[in-house]
Amino acid sequence: MLDGLRVLDFSQYLPGPYASLRLADQGAEVIKVEPLTGDPARSLGAKKRGNGLVFLANNRNKKSVTINVKEPKGQEIALQLMEESDVVLESFRPGVMERLGLGYEKAKHANPNIIYCSITGYGQESSLSHFGSHDLNYVAMSGILSQLKDDQGKPVHPTITFADLVGGIAASESILAALVQRGIKGTGAYIDLSLTDAMVSMMNTHIHFAEEINKQNGVPQLSGDMISYHLYETKDGRYMSLGALEPKFWVNFCHAVGKEHWIPAHMSQAREDNHVYNEVKQLFLSHSQEEWISFLHKVDCCLAPVLECGELVGSSYIQERNLIGASSAGNIEVATTYDESFARMNEVEAPPALSQHTEEVLEQLLKMEKADIATLKDKKII
Repeated sequence: MLDGLRVLDFSQYLPGPYASLRLADQGAEVIKVEPLTGDPARSLGAKKRGNGLVFLANNRNKKSVTINVKEPKGQEIALQLMEESDVVLESFRPGVMERLGLGYEKAKHANPNIIYCSITGYGQESSLSHFGSHDLNYVAMSGILSQLKDDQGKPVHPTITFADLVGGIAASESILAALVQRGIKGTGAYIDLSLTDAMVSMMNTHIHFAEEINKQNGVPQLSGDMISYHLYETKDGRYMSLGALEPKFWVNFCHAVGKEHWIPAHMSQAREDNHVYNEVKQLFLSHSQEEWISFLHKVDCCLAPVLECGELVGSSYIQERNLIGASSAGNIEVATTYDESFARMNEVEAPPALSQHTEEVLEQLLKMEKADIATLKDKKII
């Protein structure tokens, strides 16, 4: 869908690269601008064939160009690339790109129609803008973390970086909206994308319930307090999610397990003094998760297994929808697009080697001669 769109991506680590990954998977040409030492994610943590797994997961279908943007000549080259691009994406602290002479005003002067997106933790202008921060901070500040508590009311440390990923989705969404605006009005745009702001936007319904009825964990029926919308342990220590909110699904479930007398307890509380709740718990504990999976394929009652990460590849649903597969480069790839294009795993390009496309991009887009490129290399500009 985005064939012909060019994105110049200065971002590193996760939120920005995930945003540009989503654009690349839709067909955009993403030119990843890296320092001469590369995106730090290349060497972060666990590795495969020398590349950090975070880098491998978020940089397929991109081109790598190295530019030393701390040097005036490197800044000049970056601005020239901005002239030839539709979108600029960056994730430095506020003011960094301006100090490098690559901020929005300079980019806009070079290319009046540019879409320029800056991803930060707390926005460009707030009392926290210039403080260091990470995903856990944004999840905490947004109120999301307060929704993830154990039975004692203690916040549970997430093992997925919600803000980085949701922020990446919000960034790609905002960029696409700006591109639509440009198509209608003929104007570029600057996007100040705060990861905390993106997370706060998810609290819309919760805030209404907190303000109106002093309910701090959102829609009461969805909080796990009802027996028909609850997590249940199975015989083998696994879990199933039952989401039979509508009466017809609860009736289907009760009939299928031969417990019609449970039907009136549909909206009752999941408490130890509720005898129906205790009976439902015992029923789930009497069968393995695999047996319940077999059951859900026969009974329409909003039942699904709690799968572990390593089980996703083998999931029949995942396979049917072509959501995860191996590319021709031998990497596991997870879909960010939801059409038939991603099913062609052999067409997915592996994450680029550092500086793999520098010469190609400078020759084709900036019409540089090979001798000039060689000189820039010798001077450690590219």
